[in-house]
Amino acid sequence: MDINNSVALVTGANRGLGRAFAQRLLERGARKVYATARRPETVDLPGVEVLPLDITDPASVRAAAEAAPDVSLLVNNAGISTGTDLVTGPLDVVRHELETNMFGHLHMIREFAPTLAGNGGGAIVNVLSAMSWFGGKGANAYHLTKAAAWAMTNGVRLELAEQGTLVTAVHLGLADTDMAAGWPVAKIAPSDLADAALDGVEAGLAEVLADQWSRDVKSRLPLTPEEFNAAMGRALADLMAA
Repeated sequence: MDINNSVALVTGANRGLGRAFAQRLLERGARKVYATARRPETVDLPGVEVLPLDITDPASVRAAAEAAPDVSLLVNNAGISTGTDLVTGPLDVVRHELETNMFGHLHMIREFAPTLAGNGGGAIVNVLSAMSWFGGKGANAYHLTKAAAWAMTNGVRLELAEQGTLVTAVHLGLADTDMAAGWPVAKIAPSDLADAALDGVEAGLAEVLADQWSRDVKSRLPLTPEEFNAAMGRALADLMAA
């Protein structure tokens, strides 16, 4: 798929990675970029077409699909991190995070799949995380939601192959955004993450490992759980000490 002359819709485009996606899409020649947010007045990027969208509200998702019938590239970026654990954290918070980070993306895919098919197939980008593959105290709800979103992405990729829709999973460690502001470690620039993802779409890739951290985590998956947890513990200690 060629980003130039595409019509893209980006969720959570008012800040962070979503804003960077929308900006790089414009700079790379997209014909139109729908920038969506729950509060559309917070989108401040010139040149985009702003739409209100709450990905956890099926009616809002349906309205966005009706308002954007020319989309050929869907970027599922919107997400939350609540800092909640699974055993001791409030279950309603865990459910809300899952509704946003997995079911929200799935709502978008289900509504926009016919649009993409009608526009030649197109592509979907799901912004995931290296935490699709590992957890940690204070972030296990997030790990659950990203692992579920990874499995969902792998499933819809198979289901949408017949209509010619590319589904690209994008994994990263930390990006230099508000969500990661409290982590004093190396982070990928949002524009670099957006470029890595869009380069992957143009190359027809099913998966993009956008930084060294995500590549390292993925490489450890063949280990036993005990070996994996020990390796991740050492890696996290080294990361914080750097």
